Amino acid sequence: MWLKPEEVLLKNALKLWVTQKSSCYFVLQRRRGHGEGGGRLTGRLVGALDAVLDSSARVAPFRILLQVPGSQVYSPIACGATLEEINQHWDWLEQNLLHTLSVFDNKDDIASFVKGKVKALIAEETSSRLAEQEEEPEKFREALVKFEARFNFPEAEKLVTYYSCCCWKGRVPRQGWLYLSINHLCFYSFFLGKELKLVIPWVDILKLERTSNVFLTDTIRITTQNKERDFSMFLNLDEVFKMMEQLADVTLRRLLDNEVFDLDPDLQEPSQITKRDLEARAQNEFFRAFFRLPRKERLHAVVDCSLWTPFSRCHTAGRMFTSDSYICFASREDGCCNVVLPLREVVSIEKMEDTSLLPNPIIVSIRSKMAFQFIELKDRENLVEGLLVRLKQVHANHPVHYDSSPSDNDMTSSVFYSTSMCSDKFGDLEMVSSQNGEEREKEKSPLPHPEPLTVFQQSGGQSPDSRLSREQIKISLWNDHFVEYGRTVCMFRTEKIRKLVAMGIPESLRGRLWLLFSDAVTDLASHPGYYGNLVEQSLGRCCLVTDEIERDLHRSLPEHPAFQNETGIAALRRVLTAYAHRNPKIGYCQSMNILTSVLLLYAKEEEAFWLLVAVCERMLPDYFNHRVIGAQVDQSVFEELIKEHLPELAEHMNDLSALASISLSWFLTLFLSIMPLESAVNVVDCFFYDGIKAIFQLGLAVLEANAEELCSSKDDGQALMILSRFLDHIKNEDSPGPPIGSHHAFFSDDQEPYPVTDIADLIRDSYEKFGNQSVEQIEHLRCKHRIRVLQGHEDTTKQNVLRVVIPEVSILPEDLDELYDLFKRAHMMSCYWEHPRPVPLRHDPSRPYAEQYRIDARQFAHLFQLVSPWTCGVHTEILAERTFRLLDDNMDQLMEFKAFVSCLDIMYNGEMNEKIKLLYRLHIPPALTENDRDSQSPLKNPLLSTSRPLVLGKPNGDTIDYQKQLKQMIKDLAKEKDKTEKELPKMSQREFIQFCKTLYSMFHEDPKENELYQAIATVTTLLLQIGEVGQRSSSSGSCSQECSEELQASAPSPEQDSVFVETGKPPQDPRALPEAGEGDWTVSLEHILASLLTEQSLVNFFEKPLNIKSKLENAKLNQYSLKALEMSHPPQPELKLNNL
Repeated sequence: MWLKPEEVLLKNALKLWVTQKSSCYFVLQRRRGHGEGGGRLTGRLVGALDAVLDSSARVAPFRILLQVPGSQVYSPIACGATLEEINQHWDWLEQNLLHTLSVFDNKDDIASFVKGKVKALIAEETSSRLAEQEEEPEKFREALVKFEARFNFPEAEKLVTYYSCCCWKGRVPRQGWLYLSINHLCFYSFFLGKELKLVIPWVDILKLERTSNVFLTDTIRITTQNKERDFSMFLNLDEVFKMMEQLADVTLRRLLDNEVFDLDPDLQEPSQITKRDLEARAQNEFFRAFFRLPRKERLHAVVDCSLWTPFSRCHTAGRMFTSDSYICFASREDGCCNVVLPLREVVSIEKMEDTSLLPNPIIVSIRSKMAFQFIELKDRENLVEGLLVRLKQVHANHPVHYDSSPSDNDMTSSVFYSTSMCSDKFGDLEMVSSQNGEEREKEKSPLPHPEPLTVFQQSGGQSPDSRLSREQIKISLWNDHFVEYGRTVCMFRTEKIRKLVAMGIPESLRGRLWLLFSDAVTDLASHPGYYGNLVEQSLGRCCLVTDEIERDLHRSLPEHPAFQNETGIAALRRVLTAYAHRNPKIGYCQSMNILTSVLLLYAKEEEAFWLLVAVCERMLPDYFNHRVIGAQVDQSVFEELIKEHLPELAEHMNDLSALASISLSWFLTLFLSIMPLESAVNVVDCFFYDGIKAIFQLGLAVLEANAEELCSSKDDGQALMILSRFLDHIKNEDSPGPPIGSHHAFFSDDQEPYPVTDIADLIRDSYEKFGNQSVEQIEHLRCKHRIRVLQGHEDTTKQNVLRVVIPEVSILPEDLDELYDLFKRAHMMSCYWEHPRPVPLRHDPSRPYAEQYRIDARQFAHLFQLVSPWTCGVHTEILAERTFRLLDDNMDQLMEFKAFVSCLDIMYNGEMNEKIKLLYRLHIPPALTENDRDSQSPLKNPLLSTSRPLVLGKPNGDTIDYQKQLKQMIKDLAKEKDKTEKELPKMSQREFIQFCKTLYSMFHEDPKENELYQAIATVTTLLLQIGEVGQRSSSSGSCSQECSEELQASAPSPEQDSVFVETGKPPQDPRALPEAGEGDWTVSLEHILASLLTEQSLVNFFEKPLNIKSKLENAKLNQYSLKALEMSHPPQPELKLNNL
């Protein structure tokens, strides 16, 4: 590896380095002690010093120095781990530089020229290009060399970053280096001659957490299936932990949750991921979660600044976030002031004059006659330039037409300005009456019923005056707030608006404010006609999703008048079907119908569609899919919050997963399915303003209100009854409509009155007692618990697969467990380092458990070599190919775990006849093919003369007549043979030769090798003669009397043994090769088995007990090295499997 030249004094290095060769300008040196056979005292001392200090010379013991004549200062320009590697650099210098340097007169010019050339070489190296992206390229390149040398991963295993730390082994810390790569966490320590290597795949990590032990207050604990590892003494533990979280999250979701997970563009190619990319991803995730923006939004800059807040008449300190389509602001004090400015609403971005009172100011003007002043912006010029470019692009992609005609937007209240229409001048906004807007909407809308379904709500019958008066008071408060804080999506969002939301949004403003808080209004304005087109495309289509939708339509708020007729049902059908058509990855999931039906009550059909998009795709990520991973992650987060805020309840409820299962519907339906509707909509108000935080804190408030009863409950069923009764009796005293109970109410006929809880009081308590959770904390908890949830799914998959396999095999369950891990790891390693991965080979969690992990022929060959007892030397790989072809029943070139284990079970635990039958099947089609790379043989004619009798001599002079033994054995086998079993095709001579070759290979290195070879030679001779006898007996239907007499002398009569007579019949299996036709040389499975049974040594070999545990231990140690070896020496094209 080429090194950045740094000056060293040679006289200080002479004791540690030995010169191998030199020229006028370069010196090649070897580290003293390296490569010295017996090792002299000085070499041993230097080696010990390197070992104790973990010197770089242990990894790269060769180097090349640049020496300028007449100078004592030398510069290392290259290093290498082997002599061959360093000689390549030396040869390059001699061929390209050595002759050129003689033209320079000045020694400084020589040094400058060589150093410049070496730096250029460094820039050209692929690994160096990645290193240059790091903060300290030279140190990173040195760490990369050590990482590659110590762990021997393929080149595709990209090192992301590294840290110095301690790994605790019991109470003993081991100082070393922690390497974080795209697929693994690795630790290396070498101290006082003791080497420690740890390699932990990210997909094996069950838990990643910060903890403390007796000696240190802050450590990082890595929990895997079998062990816990503690790492500590980092220079910056916060940075390390965040980096680990990001790598674990990205890798686990990429490999285990690719059902709906889409990587950021910068992370699409794992081999190009850098530390900066992961830090940018973390910032992006926080930015999108905090402002609840679309996943496609990419953050460009985060700048400290201050924003003029007119309601407080001062500048508020905070940070500006700029992305593809938004400018956002968040105050330093949480909840003080947040602003979301879609670039679509922005009219201009201007720089103002810089003054002492207003340093580096810019003005952002929006279409609703508002302007936002930001000051104290660093690098203002570049920031504004980038914003103007993106502003122009946004307006080009989504042009806004300005005219004086009425707005297309429905004005449900006079407090709203139009967000999509204004006059020819940017600043002059037209006020539009709701009547004109409604008329234009009716004219333009292609939908049969675009209006909100609130027209179907019945008017209140109980104390309507008091309820309406409270509604008017709320409207008045909101009007006052709009005047001061703004009334569009660009409004100032403060603690005051949160209090108004907690009181409950007025019915007349609810739908519009949901659109503003979720920013669905921007999607609506940016995609005119999109929903109508989706409806037209999806109508009339029938599939599984539409069937599920139809089944749930009449279960959506059945007690509400709006959904007791076809009008409401049809609107719900269109919205759900259109969304399923838009997002087939999600399609339709239960609970979406309940949420959509409530959205339709307060928003028009198209608005309800975009609200559903906002909820499913950014406010509740990963909730609505096959495995509802997002909801399960939040359930796990909720459990931790219960332990933190309600420790007494958590202590009483030993298993908090019971509470989590009860609360699952709270998160999936936002309390709509388990709380009276007029109360639940207030929860939805808080959700659209505060996101998932509102659901967490309300859930904690519900549990706290019932904590005493829950602690006295005896079982989960009683706890469920307590919570259900409480939620069913939550009322909304301010609702102007009539009470509409939950359609999942458990108690409609209480024996005695149950105390009623007002929803406003419950929400207020939730904010006061549990509202201190920040978005950053929740996202951190989600990241932590996503690992647990995904690994829980992996464990469920494993247990289900093993439950199916265990009854069918004789391998012990604990060994099956390890075999499954090896099988899964083989699949994972191909995902790590083989790119691009074919789609069929990817892990697909939506498939049945047994089909989620499958391996191809190459991966199977590795596993076969590691765990199969039938090792045949160089012949092992060929046998593995044939085994794969045999087990690949559906010819999709993939194998499931069950087939793999069933084959191993026969090899280890099968009876002799089962093992021979498997070997037999491995040497006939489909396992053996015409162009099998080891099946061609020059032997096309009979191997032996048929004139020899079936009598063989023994070394001691005795003779054995095998004819009688064979007859009796074949009769016994014929009796025992299951009549229903399909007869295997007979084996041709070519196939028999391969069969014998495999047997010879299997006996290699066996303790009784010679005895086995002699026995198999005897059996082979017998079988060859049997085949020839069968060939002669079937050569003609009416042979001469002479031929008949010969046959009668050398073979049994039909009455005595039908097997010999039937030898010449064509095989019943159509897969048999044409060579096995009438009159050809053939033997059957019964012939082979009977012949093998005549030799006790062969019987002992196939019936001896085999121990799989030693193989499994060896496989766990060598699986990675075998894969790395294959990656470094890829197979030649002619050796690829083309006929699987």
